[in-house]
Amino acid sequence: MEDRIMKPQQQTKIETKGLNLFYGDFQALRDVNFEIKECSITALIGPSGCGKSSLLRLFNRMNDLIPGTRVEGDILLDGKSIYQKDMDVVTLRKRVGMVFQKPNPFPMSVYDNIAFGPKHFGVKKAKELEAIVEKSLREVALWDEVKSQLHKPAFDLAPGEQQRLCIARALAIKPEVLLMDESCSALDPESTQKIEDLMQEIAKTYTIVIVTHNMEQAARVSDMTAFMMMADDKAGQLVEYAPTAQLFSNPKDKRTEDYITGRFG
Repeated sequence: MEDRIMKPQQQTKIETKGLNLFYGDFQALRDVNFEIKECSITALIGPSGCGKSSLLRLFNRMNDLIPGTRVEGDILLDGKSIYQKDMDVVTLRKRVGMVFQKPNPFPMSVYDNIAFGPKHFGVKKAKELEAIVEKSLREVALWDEVKSQLHKPAFDLAPGEQQRLCIARALAIKPEVLLMDESCSALDPESTQKIEDLMQEIAKTYTIVIVTHNMEQAARVSDMTAFMMMADDKAGQLVEYAPTAQLFSNPKDKRTEDYITGRFG
């Protein structure tokens, strides 16, 4: 794969400011500050339990669904707080889509999985839905494999195909940001490579943030990498954030070096 080059003119898509996350009395994240550029791939890495997935889910307020959650600080999307009073969370989640660790197709046909979101947001005409389904499946390089199976159950697809279907389902509602929470961890190497190739292709249009425990994957696909770890009180904190090539070849923090070389984690 070719190394992706960050363009200096890329605008900031997401910015965290003094971000703290609490689950009841437990502080899960402490004072996280960083910026994510548009049309880039950012990897969140670090030991289990350091708050990577919690941080990822804050970007579309998925953590709102957990009782006792409290957020201090702010997250800006295109310079506007996602916690401002007039922020519609449904609209936010349309703009910031998510793909989970294990493929989770809906118990319906391949076609209906893709059409579900557009229908929810008001698309009714059959021809328009057909065009969206085809476009979304082509974006994830799945169209040729499933075009004759559109009305078969999505569960009939292989796991790697199911995961690409879930990505296509997320893209069908035209998000601006795609969050991917260890989206390759349940897949075989061939399917993983297809997803990685896909990430790099769609990052020309979308901003992608991934959580991964796979150091090689982070090094292969991401433009920027954020290394996180737990403080003594178990709160997750951002240790180092840098261009991926720099962070892996010349980390500034000894803790980063120890993690990426396998000394702990």
